[in-house]
Amino acid sequence: MYYLALLIGPQQERTPDEAAQELTDYLNFQAKAASSIRAGDALYPEADSVRVTGGPDAPVITDGPFAEGAEVANGYYVLEADNLDDALALARDIPEAKRGAVEVWPLVDCSRAFGGKGSTSWLALLLEPADRAYVPGSPEWEAVAARHGVFGEKASGHIKIAGPLHPPSTATTIRVRDGEALLTDGPYIEGTEIANGFYVITTDDRNSAIRLASQIPASAVQLRQLTGVSGF
Repeated sequence: MYYLALLIGPQQERTPDEAAQELTDYLNFQAKAASSIRAGDALYPEADSVRVTGGPDAPVITDGPFAEGAEVANGYYVLEADNLDDALALARDIPEAKRGAVEVWPLVDCSRAFGGKGSTSWLALLLEPADRAYVPGSPEWEAVAARHGVFGEKASGHIKIAGPLHPPSTATTIRVRDGEALLTDGPYIEGTEIANGFYVITTDDRNSAIRLASQIPASAVQLRQLTGVSGF
């Protein structure tokens, strides 16, 4: 099974030494878990993010920042594991779990059969109101999935990886404090909108990424540029 691990932590400046140590910690994690990591990277600051609403027919573009709290998504991984327990065992070793939290979301499926090309990569997190976060396999969900299939065919040259998420009730948040893993059911931050899926898209510039994100069939798309430091 595939799992999306969202890395949630504080927004803060780091000294060069702190940044170097953090990079080392992540490289060590990636070396240890390489056989289970299918994708992943750090995100540029949330202040540089873009929110797309209105749907493909009437997109509305709003520049960030959007976070109301002190902690935001700082990165992601797509992990492959036999079950949730194994995925959580991987997630507890992610450095972010020690200072913030890691949300682990089961994916309905995960497609890596795209040929996305471009000089920059972007995480597009899809958000829906609770009443439009349909149960996987339901007629409503299948109808939306068909629209994503059409988008995937049109944009396949700019997609690296993508997948729909299971409902928030299946997510688990993990924190590690004093060496002990603390598990909480559900996402770290629960709001009026629910994470419903994701794409990693590739383009040559920011405007192209925004245009592509505006074509995704979702109520809202949170678009964040990836730093490219992970090597995945």
